[in-house]
Amino acid sequence: MSEKFEDKLKRLEIIVEKLEGGDLDIEENLKLFQEGMKLGKDCRKMLDEIEQKVSRVLSADGEEVKTEPFDEPV
Repeated sequence: MSEKFEDKLKRLEIIVEKLEGGDLDIEENLKLFQEGMKLGKDCRKMLDEIEQKVSRVLSADGEEVKTEPFDEPV
C-alpha cells in the first residue's frame, strides 16, 4: 500500500528539521538528504496527478481550465 501524501510531507518536514539542526554527521546528513529528495519527488508527482484529475473534472463540467502557479508572490 502506498503512503499518503500527508505522511510523506510530514516525514519530509522532520528530515528538514534534522538537517537544519546541524547535529548529524556527514553520512547521516547525506542519507537524510537522499531520502528527502525522494520524498520531494514523490510528493510532486502526487500533486501533479491530482492536478490532472481536477483538470479532467473541470473540463468534463464544461469549465474553462486555467492553471496558475501556487507560489506566486501575493
